[in-house]
Amino acid sequence: MISSPYLLYLGAATDPLAVKTARGVAEWRPQLCVGQRRLPGCAVSLGLADMTVIEAAARGARTMIIGEANAGGVLSVAAVPEIVAALEAGLDVASGLHQRLGDVPAIREAAERLGRKLFDVRQPPADLLVGQGTPRSGRRLLTVGTDCSMGKMYTSLALERAMRARGIKADFRATGQTGILIAGEGVAVDAVVADFISGAAERVSPARHDGGWDIIEGQGSLFHPSYAGVSLGLLHGSQPDALVLCHEPGRPHMRGVPGHPVPGLKETLERNLEAARLTNPDVTAVGVAFNTSAFSDVEAARLCAEAAAELNLPCQDPVRMGVDQIVDTLLSCFEASSSHAAAGR
Repeated sequence: MISSPYLLYLGAATDPLAVKTARGVAEWRPQLCVGQRRLPGCAVSLGLADMTVIEAAARGARTMIIGEANAGGVLSVAAVPEIVAALEAGLDVASGLHQRLGDVPAIREAAERLGRKLFDVRQPPADLLVGQGTPRSGRRLLTVGTDCSMGKMYTSLALERAMRARGIKADFRATGQTGILIAGEGVAVDAVVADFISGAAERVSPARHDGGWDIIEGQGSLFHPSYAGVSLGLLHGSQPDALVLCHEPGRPHMRGVPGHPVPGLKETLERNLEAARLTNPDVTAVGVAFNTSAFSDVEAARLCAEAAAELNLPCQDPVRMGVDQIVDTLLSCFEASSSHAAAGR
């Protein structure tokens, strides 16, 4: 478990996309962020107070999150002394980069000397087990997609927020590096050996007995030639009771693989439901989430209405429209199933 509050390190980033991890934490867990650390030349801001690691520690920060990223997923040269300074100020350090913090001698030695913790969130737990498929108590919703990188994490977090606003117990369960830094825990399934992916999903969302929901962050797509294996492992290990399908209208092809068209909504939903039934025969679809950022409000409303009519499910853009209609359908489906079960007894 990553200790909060956080100081978000942006380094000398000049591209907003380079700090998307930090932006995600600031947007979804603002109450846990005490400030941002920017070096000279940094051209982006999260709207947080700028402070040094010493000032952040004085404000109560417990962990510095490395919020900058680059194409290689490695630490910048300038980040190393900043991380050492954070450790010396009494902070732990967490990173979602491919390069492990402990592989840098100066960082590893400082952490050992000071008794501080290093969190490499892409490093899976060493004691993962293979999935068993044994039914477990609790309710689970998994977000799935026609492709990768189209809003499964955002949709999952939006569902958690909307359900909590109604007084429903709901917890976001992270399966990617940014999600883990937002949630403070989880397993980055893209770094898990294939045989253990379903077991990782079972670990992320164990049995619960409080009547609440686990909202599990989906990854990849069953139709993506690169990432379908991760998507299938999540479907089996999550044992989802409900699915929400995520899609970006107008995408010309599967991300990173020209020549592979994005599949249709109905086909994608049917295949995901079919795969999910291996471990939960009663799984059902409760909604569709669109990323309509490339369209006008009028066009977005039309696209969502067409998808809703095609699938007979509510379709919303979580950013523009929220997810209340999807939550309504979720609750309606499972209140009805609970009533039928009670009547049967």
